[in-house]
Amino acid sequence: MTLVLIFVLFLGGVWAYLEFSITRVDALADYDGRPAAASGTNWLVVGSDSRAGLSAAEEENLATGDADEAGGQRTDTIMVAHIPDNSTKPTLLSLPRDSQVKIPGHGTSKINAAFALGGPALLVKTVEGVTGLRIDHYAEIGFGGFATIVDGIGGVDMCVDQDMNDSMTGIDIKAGCQSLDGRSALGFVRMRHSSATPRSDLDRVANQRKFIGALVGQIASPGTLLNPFHFFPLLSAAPDALTMDSGDHVHNLAGLAMAMRGISSDGVLTGTVPVTDGSAEHWDKTKSAQLFDALKNDTEVPDGVLVK
Repeated sequence: MTLVLIFVLFLGGVWAYLEFSITRVDALADYDGRPAAASGTNWLVVGSDSRAGLSAAEEENLATGDADEAGGQRTDTIMVAHIPDNSTKPTLLSLPRDSQVKIPGHGTSKINAAFALGGPALLVKTVEGVTGLRIDHYAEIGFGGFATIVDGIGGVDMCVDQDMNDSMTGIDIKAGCQSLDGRSALGFVRMRHSSATPRSDLDRVANQRKFIGALVGQIASPGTLLNPFHFFPLLSAAPDALTMDSGDHVHNLAGLAMAMRGISSDGVLTGTVPVTDGSAEHWDKTKSAQLFDALKNDTEVPDGVLVK
């Protein structure tokens, strides 16, 4: 009984630590014309190119590139995670960063420019406007935080189909099953200038979804949660790595993690919003409408709509 009480108190302490330590931002706001709440729950999951907390040496080691080249902080990764209220599969949907969309107050531009122009709030408003989906929760992770989490759990096990060499960053990942450290993992999810990524951004976002499945599965595994050499570094890294909406809580994040655990076992439907060609700049209007209608209503996404 004493051990059970100690365990419960420990979990409560961890929960409280994370609840009060994770960075918060006002990402979700009401406005005229905002999509109404529909079936299920929608997360906007963002990987930003934030280098906050990184030294010059760490930036060089992670091959982050020059922040000024992007014209300010932008989003390398934009995903909508839909968790249904019924038995249909959760969906993890990539929105290519070069998608040409209407950004409220700024005309038409690449979707990742919304983050540079108005931060998380404008990005959320932009995504809601082009998808018709109401975003209920927001989560963001930057370059440094991503790498720190991966290193904190001792790397992430991945099977890489072919050699990956990025001519832009110099990141070189050999084919085969291996444990990717923070630097290699960051290179893996950002890589698009490689013979292993002939579809450029479409291959990159597919790799991002694959890696998220492996990462979430490994974080939730006994090998991480019961290993103090992995659990405590993860616990230490999480508050600085993550940014959530001011109205979100740790239990919301835990629900997202539980829903996304099925990515690697085909328990989650994954794909990219339907596009008209390989540039991934323009969405197929007919297929996109079918996709977003299915997500709004918690119905099965029609076959052939998602780009894999």
